[in-house]
Formats: sequence, C-alpha cells, structure tokens
Amino acid sequence: MAARRAIKAVLVDLSGTLHIEDSAVPGAQEALKKLRSAPVAVRFVTNTTKECKQDLLERLKQLDFDIKEDEIFTSLTAARNLLEQKKVRPLLMVEKNALRDFTGALTIYLQLAHLFAFPFHLQDCRDDVGGAQNAGMLGILVKTGKYRDADEDKIHPPPYLICESFPHAVEHILQHLL
Repeated sequence: MAARRAIKAVLVDLSGTLHIEDSAVPGAQEALKKLRSAPVAVRFVTNTTKECKQDLLERLKQLDFDIKEDEIFTSLTAARNLLEQKKVRPLLMVEKNALRDFTGALTIYLQLAHLFAFPFHLQDCRDDVGGAQNAGMLGILVKTGKYRDADEDKIHPPPYLICESFPHAVEHILQHLL
C-alpha cells in the first residue's frame, strides 16, 4: 500500500464548486465546516472577472458560507497586484461590478457592453484542475457548475480524483489525504 500523501492546504474554486450563481451546491456549507475542522489550511480561489471580491463575499455570506475576505484570492486581485507591481496605467475592459477591486489604482475604464463574445466553456476543468496539477497539486474535478460529460478526458494527466460534488471531495480529503 502506498504511503498516504498528507496535504497542508486545500484551495477551493468557488464558482461551480461551492455555489452556482445565487445557489449553494447542496451540502457545501456543511462540507466546508467539516473541512475547516481538519488540520489543513483552506483558501478560496476564483477566476471570475464579473464581480468584485466584496460582492462575491456578500453573495457567499447570503448563502451561509463562513468565509473571510482575506481567504479569497481572485483573478482581479492578481491583476491589481500586477498593475501595482509594474506601476502601469491600464485600460480596463471588465464588467462594471468588477471595478471596485481597482479603486485607487490609476486606470482607464472602457465599458464594452457585449462587444466580445467569449466561449466560456474552454472549461474550468482544463484551466482550474489542469492548472493545479501542472503546479504540482492534486487536482480534484467536481461534477457541478460548468462540468460536462467527459470533461475529465480533456485534462492530461487526468484528475487525481473525480467527485460528484464538493461534499464528496471533502469526504475523500478527510479520509485519505490528511
């Protein structure tokens, strides 16, 4: 039997894992409480660019998730940090609700209402799970949110684990990875 791989932290993608739009994934709140009771750090990530961190946090609190603002890392946070580090003044082409994450930064905002249509199902499985694995993490794919049949076949190497939902992933983590 292989040695158990003890993990020190869990990064949880928010959209599609804990919630889908304004609805919590069934059992996600209780699963998060179980995960938080384990000796492992829990942080939250999202690549959404349609809303600021504060709006996202409010939505999660309304869904009864116990999450603090400093536990959430967003793509907007990464963008702001890079802008400040490089000391540049960019032209922002983001949703109006995302602008609050750039308050105080020297930016120009251009509202592009439906000018571009992006295929959003390039799939989070490849970007999120595949990206985690490429960074040396264990990638767990949950079949909620944007999941489509056979998404796991788009990730090379395949995900460490495929679960029906976040609560199932938490049970596996608690039983096999700590």
